Amino acid sequence: MHFDTSFCGWLLPRHVNWLLACGVPWDAIIKREPIRLSHRFCSSDGFFEPEDGGPAWFVFAEREDAIFWRPETDELARWTGRSFALGEQAVDAAGTCSFGHSLNIYTNPLRWLKAGRDGIVVADWRRAFDRLRQVPRIAVEEELLPVYMENMKPDRMPSLFVLRQVEGAS
Repeated sequence: MHFDTSFCGWLLPRHVNWLLACGVPWDAIIKREPIRLSHRFCSSDGFFEPEDGGPAWFVFAEREDAIFWRPETDELARWTGRSFALGEQAVDAAGTCSFGHSLNIYTNPLRWLKAGRDGIVVADWRRAFDRLRQVPRIAVEEELLPVYMENMKPDRMPSLFVLRQVEGAS
């Protein structure tokens, strides 16, 4: 079950032709859920705001959210904020890390699409540590490694106190 993107339109032939010319396989355009299109604006908090006259954004349905990508700027936005990544169902899929494979993390949606949606593109790095810490193997694109290393730690650690044994106390 995916988030309802019926409020979005369909890709126009020029969008499909651009994706194909970039090396995106046809299956990556239409499978799982087809890429949709919306004309709106991204607000400063990273969420998508309705605005019919806005620029074109590609829309990807996730389980509980829709993630928007504007190819011209590589900007990502979310509808509800429930999803942390494009393709996040791969995080929990049994086949993702079986037979020695890894969860692949891509720098941007175009690279993810060219790889046949094999892996994820993180849209919210603040939530990545909690969602990815149980994944046994992760492969990241080299240029993404500094971002990954900076964000793959808990937001905060608890304060630690040491309980000392007092001799002779009963």
